Amino acid sequence: MLLADMPLYINIVKIKEMKIVILDGYCVNPGDLSWDALGGLGELTVYDRTADIEVISRTMDAEIILTNKVILSENVISKLPKLKYIGVLATGYNVVDIKAAAAHRIVVTNIPAYSTDSVVQMVFALILNITNHVAHYAEANRKGKWSDCADFSYCDTPLNELNGMTLGIVGLGHIGMKVARVAHDFGMDVFAFTSKNSSLLPTGIQKTTLDGLLGVSDILTLHCPLTDTTRELINKESIKKMRRGAILINTGRGPLVNENDVAEALKTGYLGAYGADVMCEEPPAKDNPLFSAPNSYITPHIAWATKQARIRLIDIATSNVGAFIEGKPVNVVNR
Repeated sequence: MLLADMPLYINIVKIKEMKIVILDGYCVNPGDLSWDALGGLGELTVYDRTADIEVISRTMDAEIILTNKVILSENVISKLPKLKYIGVLATGYNVVDIKAAAAHRIVVTNIPAYSTDSVVQMVFALILNITNHVAHYAEANRKGKWSDCADFSYCDTPLNELNGMTLGIVGLGHIGMKVARVAHDFGMDVFAFTSKNSSLLPTGIQKTTLDGLLGVSDILTLHCPLTDTTRELINKESIKKMRRGAILINTGRGPLVNENDVAEALKTGYLGAYGADVMCEEPPAKDNPLFSAPNSYITPHIAWATKQARIRLIDIATSNVGAFIEGKPVNVVNR
């Protein structure tokens, strides 16, 4: 429900008394969008960034806190007696101690599915850059390689067609399912490792085991949540079960892979390429082995950040806050 769809009987006096603090608003809105609609729901303070030691002092009087990546631990939550609501400006909500929030009767919400189209677009941007070497040839042209070529077409890498390749998907949520649909349109065979019953899967997606997926995939893409069982799902042992030369894509969470093991597999040539928009540590260390590994293509966690997705994020965040103030919270993750 968007803000414009909300009933008009909101208690304006109550709203204006609410103090709302955004702890790290810059990545969501570096200045090209507006917080005005959210500001209409209370007394709004927006910080571009907030260090851990600043969280309590900045939110002591806040009833509502919005956070993207600033961590709200039990220690922080217990020291904010006025806090009634935490809105996570993302789909994942591991930055909040959910149990502590529930114990203090604080509602926690997230922003589901706002970036699905943008992330799917990045998945295939990474895949197509790897198979078609778009960045490589653009740079070669700047260096005059094509101009100096004796033929009408300059090519110094293998080029691969997606049609007929096998795409393996780990996780079939909103993003994984749409990746499957796009892959099918490219003419790819699609297999998935998923908790969904195979009878419920659309035509064109074949369910298999994780080992089966590793063994059959020309391209493997990760779209599962980060849990104790999925942490470092891709490691030295699981890579050995993959096809030699396979492409690995990760737009899910950095720790789904063991970065050292992936880098080593790239160096030996066992992995054909790694395309990722996420890393275990963000921002990453400059000496991260993936930056020097061959055929490693890393983007700086921007799959979610198209302008259209960020507009949806702010709209949904505003709607979430408005619904909470009305006493009808939505997208609650700690019921």
